[in-house]
Amino acid sequence: MKRVVITGQGTINALGHSAPDTFAAMAEGRCGIGDLVMRDVERLSIRIGGQVHDYLPEEHFNRQQIALYDRFTQFALLSAKEAIGQSGLTFSGELAAQAGVVLGTSGGGMNTLDENYRSVYEEGKNRVHPFVVPKLMNNAAASHVSMEYNLKGPSFTVATACASSNHAMGQAFQLVRSGASRVMVTGGTESMLCFGGIKAWEGLRVMSKDACRPFSANRNGMVQGEGAAIFVFEEYEHARARGATMLAEVIGFAMTSDASDIVMPSKQGAARAIAGAIRDAGLKPEDVDYINAHGTGTAANDKTECAAVADVFGAHADRLMISSTKSMHGHLIGATGAVELLACIMALRDGIVAPTIGYEEPDPECTLDVVPNEARRAEVNVALSNAFAFGGLNAVLALRRI
Repeated sequence: MKRVVITGQGTINALGHSAPDTFAAMAEGRCGIGDLVMRDVERLSIRIGGQVHDYLPEEHFNRQQIALYDRFTQFALLSAKEAIGQSGLTFSGELAAQAGVVLGTSGGGMNTLDENYRSVYEEGKNRVHPFVVPKLMNNAAASHVSMEYNLKGPSFTVATACASSNHAMGQAFQLVRSGASRVMVTGGTESMLCFGGIKAWEGLRVMSKDACRPFSANRNGMVQGEGAAIFVFEEYEHARARGATMLAEVIGFAMTSDASDIVMPSKQGAARAIAGAIRDAGLKPEDVDYINAHGTGTAANDKTECAAVADVFGAHADRLMISSTKSMHGHLIGATGAVELLACIMALRDGIVAPTIGYEEPDPECTLDVVPNEARRAEVNVALSNAFAFGGLNAVLALRRI
């Protein structure tokens, strides 16, 4: 099997419009969650989110492109531009045929749906723009990235709710490791912070009205965010031969299904995914130094995840660092694992473990070291990234310092 390394990274999210800006915010423990700015916000009971501010599409795309690109596609293209630019790769000839793109999303073109439902039902219009379907389809972002960079290999979208980007990156990893592809552009993108998107989530009663406090005893729900993070996964020998800078090595992946409940998480399903990623990487549990947790800030998710970690790691669980960066950037649903992978890379490369901010009260059911409120300097050689989705769909990635 081939070794797989990351040679490019890019993002736009509530913490920053680039990877360096996001790293700086994570290291400072800065919160990107604030008051939502959108139409009809006064009709919402949830009015906070990890929104991308100071973003103007016309600064990045022409009028024809904006007519074709939903916000989630715009975020993917901007993040891919940064990641591929950092990698130094250009795709032509044989390499183009051996390179593809796999992205995760859950809502797809939610902003386009919201705008056009308003147009038809509220404003009574009988026509919509001819690009509505290609603009809202879930594969739009992956397709536009493949067209923009001439990626002619495997290209598709994964939609598994909150685990979408981890599943996408896992598929990309397996394609490169197996030799089926030499390079894969991968990650996730999401923009569900529109009136219809928030109103739908309100019905689940899992959203906080004031803050995201993962693992804290007084946590009261998740906070939604938006944005994208994209990476270049490359076969190690190919990257070495061209003298590429390697950010981290992807060494393991596992996915499981709880097969039990559509919204309630299962300790057993999560534990099997964590253990599977460690086994796939050829590691022992005690080799792991840091876990970027799913850590949504809901009562059920956080205690279930802590119990799963305790089951897998035993006594070593007390020596692990585990943090949830959702406390800073919000829960990006289909893109969340991709943004969180940035925190794993920061820990591996820079020795800075991003904190769980908003932590106020110890929870006897969450007694792990959650790196509360302040980033920590530490040597991290192996990191895991957890993603556990509605529907009981779990995906865990393992990375190593290189």
